[in-house]
Amino acid sequence: MNDLWMDWEILPVTRLFGAYVIVDYSAAEGKKTGESSVWIGVMKRDIRFRLSYEAHNPATRAEAVALLKTTLADLHKRGDRVFLGLDFALGFPRGTASRLQVKGANWSGMWEFLAKNIVDKPDNKNNRFQVAAKMNRLMTDEAYPFWGCPKSDSQKWLSTLKPESLGDFPEFRLTEEAARKAHKKAQTAKSLWQMHGAGVVAGQTMLGIPAFKALAEGLGDSAKIWPFQTGFGALDETALDGVSTLIVEVFPAVFDGEAEPGEVKDATGVRVAAQALAEADDKGQLGALFTTPKGLSEAELNIASNEEGWILGA
Repeated sequence: MNDLWMDWEILPVTRLFGAYVIVDYSAAEGKKTGESSVWIGVMKRDIRFRLSYEAHNPATRAEAVALLKTTLADLHKRGDRVFLGLDFALGFPRGTASRLQVKGANWSGMWEFLAKNIVDKPDNKNNRFQVAAKMNRLMTDEAYPFWGCPKSDSQKWLSTLKPESLGDFPEFRLTEEAARKAHKKAQTAKSLWQMHGAGVVAGQTMLGIPAFKALAEGLGDSAKIWPFQTGFGALDETALDGVSTLIVEVFPAVFDGEAEPGEVKDATGVRVAAQALAEADDKGQLGALFTTPKGLSEAELNIASNEEGWILGA
C-alpha cells in the first residue's frame, strides 16, 4: 500500500493554469455592490497545490479594473499562468463590423471603435445608450438592430421597444445559438442587440470591451484573447508557451453548483465557474474545451474566430 501511495504521489499533473479569475461584469449606473454589480472570483493554489478561493465585489467598474490589475500582477509574480474568464461577449453578431466599416471588419476593429466611443466615468456614469444609437445610425439609419433603453435615453436611433424586424442582422451569434441548443440554462440568454432589461449582457459588452482592451494591452504580448488571437484547437503547454494570461468568454450559468448561505446569484456564478474550471484542469480536461466547435462550416468557423468569438464549452 505504501509503494502504491508513493507511486501516486509522484505522478505528474500537467495543469495549464495556476489560477482562474472569473469576472461577472456589470453595466450598473452609480456605485453598486451586491446583486447585479461586478463580482470577481479568484481561484488559486497554495504551495501544496490546494485550491483556495476569494471573492471581490468592487462598487465601480474602475475599482474592478484596478483590482484586476493588482491581482494579475500578484499571480504573475508567483509564476502563475492565469485563466481570465469574462462573462460578457467579446464579439458582436456577424455583419456588425462590416456594416460599421471598422478597420479589418473584424473583432479588433470593433474593439477599437468601442474604445474610441465609450465613455465610462469613475462613478459608473457612461454613454452606452448613446453609442448604441450611433451604431444604429451608422449601420441602418433606423432604430435597429440595437434596441432597449430607459425612456429618458430614447431617440430617433434607439427605441425602448424591440423593432418588428432586425433586417438582415442575425438575432444571435453562432456561439449563442449553439449554447441555447446545448444548455437548458442558456435558452433564456438575451440577444446582444437588447440594451436594457433584466438579464441583458449588451451593456456589459459595450463597457467591458474597452476596459479589457486596455487591460490586455497593458499586459503586452503575453496576454492572448481566445479564439481571436489563438484560433481554435485543444490547448496544451506548447500552445500556451509564452502566454501569461488567456482571456476567454465564459457563461457561468451553465456550471452547476449550489449557492452558499447569503450568496447572491452573481457571486455564486463566478465561484462555481472558477471551481469547475480548476477541477477540469486538475483532471487534464480543460484544454479539450478549446477545441474547434463541431458542426460549423469553414465560413462559420472563420466568423467565430475573427468576428463573433465563442463561449467556452458552447
